[in-house]
Amino acid sequence: MKEKTLRYEALVRALHGDIYRYAYWLTNDKSTAEDIVQETFLRAWRALDSLQDEKAAKSWLITILRRENARRFERKQFDLVDFDEVSVSGNEDQDSDAEVRQVRRAIGKLAPDYREPLMLQIIFGFSGDEIAAQLELNKNTVMTRLFRARAQLKEVLTSSSQQRGFQSG
Repeated sequence: MKEKTLRYEALVRALHGDIYRYAYWLTNDKSTAEDIVQETFLRAWRALDSLQDEKAAKSWLITILRRENARRFERKQFDLVDFDEVSVSGNEDQDSDAEVRQVRRAIGKLAPDYREPLMLQIIFGFSGDEIAAQLELNKNTVMTRLFRARAQLKEVLTSSSQQRGFQSG
């Protein structure tokens, strides 16, 4: 039992930050992300003996997290927030924050089929093969979705920056 505890603690220490960041990208809500991460690690503890290869731990935890995130939609309906209602001041310190929020909003508007592979690539740096394994898709499908996600993101960001230019000019 002690060996399992030490193994689990090492897993949590090594991967908690990455798993939390991914949960936050999926949920856009700190408390929901924390809940999902907690449930993910609880499920990981219960199934730790099934993890044979420590190198696969991150992928294994992401799979658990994705399933836990899907379960929350089975249990409860959430209110949707209109991101266009968010106001941004023109303070220079907040400009970079505004840009980050703009990119997050643009990513959030992508269809989940495009958003999820993009997030796996951006946050974890997974390759096309690794993303395909995580999402249980063909690599070509993943690469197409990544290409389309980047194209849609570029289109949204370009059009919003042009609109800002018209509004301020």
